Amino acid sequence: MKDDQQTCREPETQWKFADILADAAINERWQKVRRYFFLRESTYDMTRRCNIRCEGCYYFEGPKQYAEENSDPDAWRQLMQDEKARGVTFVVLAGAEPGLVPELCRVCYEEMPLGTIATNGLVRMPDSVGYKIHISVWGNDATSRRIRGAAHMLERQIDNYRNDPRAVFVYTFTPANIEEAREVAENLAARNAKLTFNMFSAPVGYDGPLKHTPDSLKKTRETMLKLLADYPDNVLFSNYNAVVHTSHLGLHDLFACPYPRRNASRNVGLGRSFRQYRTDLSWDRKAACCVPDTECGDCRHYAAGSAIVTAKLFRHAIDPVTFSAWLDYVDTYLAVWVKGYEKGVNLYGGVTEPPCCAP
Repeated sequence: MKDDQQTCREPETQWKFADILADAAINERWQKVRRYFFLRESTYDMTRRCNIRCEGCYYFEGPKQYAEENSDPDAWRQLMQDEKARGVTFVVLAGAEPGLVPELCRVCYEEMPLGTIATNGLVRMPDSVGYKIHISVWGNDATSRRIRGAAHMLERQIDNYRNDPRAVFVYTFTPANIEEAREVAENLAARNAKLTFNMFSAPVGYDGPLKHTPDSLKKTRETMLKLLADYPDNVLFSNYNAVVHTSHLGLHDLFACPYPRRNASRNVGLGRSFRQYRTDLSWDRKAACCVPDTECGDCRHYAAGSAIVTAKLFRHAIDPVTFSAWLDYVDTYLAVWVKGYEKGVNLYGGVTEPPCCAP
C-alpha cells in the first residue's frame, strides 16, 4: 500500500455500462446483487440497558441514552407495521443490548422478517428471531476483559452461537488489537464461524487510545488483506472493503454520507426513508445516521459503509476493475447483513483506491 493514498482518479478509457457488463462474470454478479436493491433500512434502539460497558461505546454518548424505554410489544408491533407502510423493508435492531429484550425483537421479526441484530453475544437470541446476528468482537479475551469488562468473552460468544447460520462475528479493529486479529480469526475459523471486519470510529468528543492513526490504518489494511487471503471460507470481506475502510479519509469525505444527519435532501434514498428510532420510539432527523454520535470525519464503520458505498453505483461503473471491486463490496455487504445470502468468490484480487471524480 502506498503511504500517499490516491483517492481521486479518472478512468484511462471511457467505458459504457453495457460494455462493462459484457464480461460474463461481472454480469452474473451484477444480476445476483441487483435483486436486493429493494432493501430500505432504518435502525432501532431496543433498550437502553446493557450487560457490559465498553470504552468508546456509541450508545452511551449523546441524548439517546436518556430516552424512556418503551417495552410494550404492541407499540413495537404497531411501529413495525407503520414502517412497512412507509416503505422500510430492512431493520437493524441495536442499542444498547437487544439480547436483553428478545420478546421485542421477536415482535419486530414477525412483522419485518428482513434485518440484523447488533449484539455483544453474551445472551443468546432465541431461534424464533430469524434475523442475522452481528456479534461484536474487540480483540482477544484479555483485551475484552480490559476494555469491555467481561471475562472469557469470545468463548462465551462462540458457545452461544456455535454452528448458528444467523451469526457473523464482527471484529472491530483498534490501534491496540491489530496483532490479536489473527488469533481471533484462527479461533473462529477452527469453529467454522463466519467473521467480518469493522473499524473503531470515534464517538463525538472521544480522543482516547482506540482512535486510529495513519500508522494503524496502514497496519489494519495489511492485516485485513492477509486474513482474507488466509481464511477465504470464513472471512466475509473483499480487498475493496479493506481499502475503503482504511483510507486516510473517512467515509463521508470519500463518498458524501447520504444519511439524514449529513444529507438535507428529503427527496430520494436515505434522506427520504431512513430513521433512527430511540427506545421511546421517537426519532430526530438532525441526529439520524446508522451509528449516531459518531464523529463524522472519523467514521469508517462497517454499518455506515453498507449504505454509503453501496449507494455509489454510478461512481464505480467507470471501468471493469472499479465496478468489479464495487460488486465485491456489495456482495460482501449482502452476505454479512442478509440471512440466506451466500457470498461469492471476489471478482477482483488487486487493490484499487476509490474513485471520487464521478457522482
